[in-house]
Amino acid sequence: MTADEFRAMALALPGVEEGSSYGTPGYRVRKKFLARMKEDGETLVLRLDLDEKAFLMEADPEVFFETDHYKGWSGVLVRLERIEPQALRPLVVRRWRLMASKAQIRAFDDAG
Repeated sequence: MTADEFRAMALALPGVEEGSSYGTPGYRVRKKFLARMKEDGETLVLRLDLDEKAFLMEADPEVFFETDHYKGWSGVLVRLERIEPQALRPLVVRRWRLMASKAQIRAFDDAG
């Protein structure tokens, strides 16, 4: 998966807005952080709950990892080149659903 493919995936969700986050492309829903690209342009920071983060890092450490900076924070680092879009999309959609408005969720469900 590429950064451009992730961008298209994120922006296809109702209410996702692209902006800058620490000088890199960032994605928010209702002004809440969803994800951002790291400075290398190949690593995604995706907000997840801590339990899901721990599970993913244990299940597939070649794709999901953290650095000291992200320890204890509800975000996981994702090596985009090592994940297929169909594997990442459910994680993104699940997190988006927690942040989106009811109207945005309805629009997404009606379109799908």
